[in-house]
Amino acid sequence: MYTPRAFAQTDLARLDALIARDAFITLITQHDDGTPEVSHLPVLYARDGARIVLEGHWAKPNPQARHTGKALAIVHGPHAYVSPSVYPDKAQAARVPTWNYAVAHLHGVLERIEDTDALADLVDRLSAHYEASIGRDWRFEHDDARLIRQLAGIVGFRLVVERAELKFKLSQNHPRANQQAVIEDLAARDDPEAREVAALMRGDAGLTDTAD
Repeated sequence: MYTPRAFAQTDLARLDALIARDAFITLITQHDDGTPEVSHLPVLYARDGARIVLEGHWAKPNPQARHTGKALAIVHGPHAYVSPSVYPDKAQAARVPTWNYAVAHLHGVLERIEDTDALADLVDRLSAHYEASIGRDWRFEHDDARLIRQLAGIVGFRLVVERAELKFKLSQNHPRANQQAVIEDLAARDDPEAREVAALMRGDAGLTDTAD
């Protein structure tokens, strides 16, 4: 990922926050002939210091379910268009449009999970996590033969991350007056993601939003 130094982040707590916000990742692998395979999947995330693991599952017919080895998981953060019209120095600096965003690329090695007991445990943990997130209580019943049979239709995976790249492009390459103007513009929009970007900018630059 192209990441100018001003936008690079190394604090893994920021990755924690991105995953907590949206754990529906883009998972990319590559065939031996160079052809890419791409899936969009919910995952469970665990981090112990610098050790990061993602877990999830594919439908068995998904060609990516046959893959082991190197993979890339993309974690998507909030993003928003930035108009040059809001910059105080737009005329003298000939400012142009841009886009502010946060994203993480997690490079690692995929392991398949096909053992029935391990799959049952994975589905149980996935459902418990996401059911709790919406205030529901469906659980995988380990003694329900109908549910156990359905495990034959999926393949689990574990991605052990070897390298994490975090890019938070939040107008760090602009003067503080421009940053403040962008924060105020984004925070005033009727757009939840734009307001999320404004909040990230406030935290990143230590600025306040005078429009609040």
